[in-house]
Amino acid sequence: MAFDSPQFWLAVLQIIAIDIVLGGDNAVVIALACRRLPEQQRKLGIFWGVFGAIALRVVLIFFALSLLTMPYLKIVGAALLVWIGIKLLQPEAEGEHEIDASTTLVGAIKTIIVADAVMSLDNVIAIAGAAKDDIGLVIFGLVVSVPIIVWGSQMVMKVMDRYPVTIAIGAGLLGWIAGDMAVTDVVTKEWVSTEAKYLQWIAPASVALLVIAAGKLLAARKPAKPRPLEDLADEKMPK
Repeated sequence: MAFDSPQFWLAVLQIIAIDIVLGGDNAVVIALACRRLPEQQRKLGIFWGVFGAIALRVVLIFFALSLLTMPYLKIVGAALLVWIGIKLLQPEAEGEHEIDASTTLVGAIKTIIVADAVMSLDNVIAIAGAAKDDIGLVIFGLVVSVPIIVWGSQMVMKVMDRYPVTIAIGAGLLGWIAGDMAVTDVVTKEWVSTEAKYLQWIAPASVALLVIAAGKLLAARKPAKPRPLEDLADEKMPK
């Protein structure tokens, strides 16, 4: 895609949105990994940890872009994105982040890179789908979005907590990309482009709505979290 193409900038916006929506956990990991470092080393730990995580993610996405040219793999990737999008709308489990903080700079950097690699499956699949086989677009999108996540993570998390609709929009975006991947797989692309061009828009929109509806329905069916005993005791105490 050309740098001055509207499709290029639309894909960049999709990549940034994906990283912001799915990158909150990564920002928490970075904070936890560096929390025991001396004050003067924390910024270095964050910088080199993020640098290594970006480099590793570019390599992973490069391989993902290559693999997605094989028959049926885009369909499998689309199914994974649907699952990730629905999971995004579920209430978070307590104690989800169990990251050992390191007391050395090298240890913290290693923790950030390894944890990011383990947690980045959703990002890699989604970004590979949004990038449409353009590794340059991937690098540009990551370079713009990852600093936003790391240094603006607190603001991003506050916006998501205050406006839950942004999470639903993010889940819908994953569904949109999943629908697009399903109709551009090696085994479906030619038939869709010749026999059913309408699916190029209907499939992404339908899957986006499916992800949001299924995610909201499952979240509503989950039992409410038990309230802490302290809160109940406070309510029973006379004013």
